[in-house]
Amino acid sequence: MKSFYSVRKLTLMWIVLGLLCTAAFLLAQSKVDIGGSITKGERPAIAVPDFRGSGDAQKFMDVFNTTLWDELAGSGTLKLLPKTSYPLSVPQQPQDFRVPTSSPNPKRGQPPIVNRAGPWLTDWSGPPVAANYLAFGYTGVQDNRLALFGWLYNLGLQQTGSTADLTAAQTIGKVYFGTLDAAGARKVARDFAADILQQFGAKSLAGTKIFFASDRTGSREIWSMDYDGTNQARVTQYNSISGMPAVSPDGRMVAFTTYAGGNPQIRIHSTTTSRRLPFYNPISSVVETPEFTPDNKQLLFATAINGWVQLCISGVDGSGFRRISNVRAIEVSPRVNPKTGNDVLFISGRGGRQQMWRMSLEGTDLEQLTNGQGDVANPAWSPTGTHIAFAWTRGFEPGAFNIFVMDAATRQLVQLTQNSGRNENPWWAPDGAHIVFTSKRGPSTQVYSMLADGSSVRQLTTQGNNLQPVWVNGVN
Repeated sequence: MKSFYSVRKLTLMWIVLGLLCTAAFLLAQSKVDIGGSITKGERPAIAVPDFRGSGDAQKFMDVFNTTLWDELAGSGTLKLLPKTSYPLSVPQQPQDFRVPTSSPNPKRGQPPIVNRAGPWLTDWSGPPVAANYLAFGYTGVQDNRLALFGWLYNLGLQQTGSTADLTAAQTIGKVYFGTLDAAGARKVARDFAADILQQFGAKSLAGTKIFFASDRTGSREIWSMDYDGTNQARVTQYNSISGMPAVSPDGRMVAFTTYAGGNPQIRIHSTTTSRRLPFYNPISSVVETPEFTPDNKQLLFATAINGWVQLCISGVDGSGFRRISNVRAIEVSPRVNPKTGNDVLFISGRGGRQQMWRMSLEGTDLEQLTNGQGDVANPAWSPTGTHIAFAWTRGFEPGAFNIFVMDAATRQLVQLTQNSGRNENPWWAPDGAHIVFTSKRGPSTQVYSMLADGSSVRQLTTQGNNLQPVWVNGVN
């Protein structure tokens, strides 16, 4: 029989273990979901065999096939099946399919023998491919233009084992035109991919632009590029220090901070003519982080007032200037909810360390969103106004920023980057499924994109240092 003291000692040990387990559970609940994701659901499986071209069109098929694959794979909407599992006989048009026939099996009691005269839908819907959808087609030359004949088949609609299946399965059957060169091949591939993605409720990124700051020419200027890193072009030529670009929701104006005039000031250019537009700046040692309101009529920014950097708002010409924060702390980076047009995210040091806060456009209804740990920077609303991307050290070593996403309603957090350098400046793509950001993973800082769950990371820039990207719809 155990002594009283032995029993009490054993009881105390179990109590301590219970407390430790409870503490560990609570600690786990308070941590971010490192491997979390804001996207859910099984993605439809699609087979995308290489297309072939006739005549001069064949010269551009490598560009076409690579572009089509990358557009669909990078969307985060579809599961692209490996080409190594595809049948050897690949259709180029619906007429290439051959309905299987059957003949009696000489073995009594056995099912009929299926005779195949060519490719059929079940070659793709059955193993080893097991596709839900099939994209196929070919290119040719018409009137000195590149013509793409593209089809998308829903393989789950085949039922009869006859030519009627082809009609039922066809979801897209369309001709696309582009110039007879690599650019034309990319265009028709993107147009076809956009139509495919639309079938699944997804938006194509074709036509969207990323504006960013780059020092590749020796001075920091504003640049733009296509969503995939192509067509990088210089927007400003001030030969000074310019950065923090913001593009109006209608795509017609780009605002940025520059030292081209000596003191820092905000300048606004037309994105169509590159002409400088009028904007009256306050005379201050700090004028930065511009942000357009969703109606394109006002501009928020931060400027030094009485020794403290505060949040202000004015018309897009600088008229009607007024402050919307009044506190003895630095406050920067105002970001307006694109859906409500009223909720404003910003970074404030009013609690000691720079944290993310939210308020109304009038400066009321203040609310701190992050918990006071570490330093927070670069907030950005998702297009739906439901999620917030931002950079955060979260109490780690100084300067070790990573990209996080917060559910604006529940405050649930997901960490998207880790152990990959200094990651900052997140910005949502117009499709709400991608994020562009900067990362210093070597001697220079470059622009990258990724899916909003942290996967499919892709480097977009390579020259110089590239900072502060913003992703916008096509410039009109």
